[in-house]
Amino acid sequence: MARRPGGVVSGARYAIYYAPPEDSPLARFGDAWLGRSAAGRPLATRPEGAGLDGIDLDAITESPRHYGFHGTLKPPFALAEGRGEADLIAALDAFAAGVRRFDLPPLRCAALGSFIALVPGSDCAELSWLAGACVETFDPFRAPPSDGELAGRRANGLGERQEAMLVRWGYPYVFEEFRFHLTLTGRLDPPVRDRVRAALADLTAPLRADPVPVGDLALFRQPDRTTPFRIVERFEFTR
Repeated sequence: MARRPGGVVSGARYAIYYAPPEDSPLARFGDAWLGRSAAGRPLATRPEGAGLDGIDLDAITESPRHYGFHGTLKPPFALAEGRGEADLIAALDAFAAGVRRFDLPPLRCAALGSFIALVPGSDCAELSWLAGACVETFDPFRAPPSDGELAGRRANGLGERQEAMLVRWGYPYVFEEFRFHLTLTGRLDPPVRDRVRAALADLTAPLRADPVPVGDLALFRQPDRTTPFRIVERFEFTR
């Protein structure tokens, strides 16, 4: 396969995500629920809950399992010409050195359209700033999306502002369109979605009692479109 500067295999994609601390109950739950750890950690037994009988849990978690348990800050992108992985890592290290740690408000379990996710229970200015800063700061590393990628985004139906974001930033749900979430399922039909949301609300209740610390960024890499994303490195906030 062809390689770009920095030794990166062409076709690879990167993403900048929030991933809960690796030894935290939230991370252990998310990995066990999805059935995969993006950090390569051993998995606990998948939690079971009332209301999940007869539901194929592997099937409903297939899509988020591919990405790993995370909250998106900079959506997946291929590297621009002339940019290498080492360049991106150096930029992330410098960026993280200027960010202060903060806490997310306690989470709630929500249905976001057709899928289930954990979301902050209230607005968080620090999170909004961080997501916007990641989108803007690392945009020079992003190759333009292909026509197929653009068409796939547009197939979901975009508003005028979302279309403008897609054209400028390669993704429609950034800045004021951004909504942070830790995805737990793929798309579900309403009856199944409601059952799964209720079950997950019970299962995650102990995880949603306290604020969630945000102390670093995680760089994820996907070598090709069929291989799941893995964590490459974490970048601790040290300001």
